[in-house]
Amino acid sequence: MYNTKKFTHWITGGLLVLAGSAEVLIYTASLSGGAEAVANASTGFGTATVTINTTAHSMLVDVMFDALMGLTSAAHIHCCTASPNTGTVGVATPLPNFPGFPTGVTGGVYRQTFDLTQAISWNNGFIIAKGGTPAAAESALLAALEGDTAYLNIHTDLFLSGEIRGFLTRDLPEPGVLSLLGLGLGGLLAWRRG
Repeated sequence: MYNTKKFTHWITGGLLVLAGSAEVLIYTASLSGGAEAVANASTGFGTATVTINTTAHSMLVDVMFDALMGLTSAAHIHCCTASPNTGTVGVATPLPNFPGFPTGVTGGVYRQTFDLTQAISWNNGFIIAKGGTPAAAESALLAALEGDTAYLNIHTDLFLSGEIRGFLTRDLPEPGVLSLLGLGLGGLLAWRRG
């Protein structure tokens, strides 16, 4: 028997979301020292992907980083700058660090899902500043992600204000990719019915 739940998860984990299901929004950033508010010459680099499921009110954070000059001390999402892709601002996610983020290293990976309805997924100061509830904090972060005013920052012992960062921007697939995925999905569903 075909497992619809597994198939739906596979599709939403990729690029396509089935009609009537959760809206999945994907934001990505390239992390570098040059992207810091005061650019630095760090050899470090990385990528970040933040996936928001607006129905489940969840946020999946995927980070890969390497070649840092210092040892990691903290990592989190900052929100919401006054202008897109520039400036600095306070932290939206838990302090001092994403739970379980590797510290004391120059490279690594991180993958964690946050329940955005829970206060523990946020910096309490951000909740208070944005309306006093996790729901208000979630709305503020979503608006910032759509407006390119939220960034992911990795701090180290050599760069206390941040060694590498990147502003999170919406990852929109090419229209042709969605068309091809739609055709493939239609063919797969027809094949399964047959």
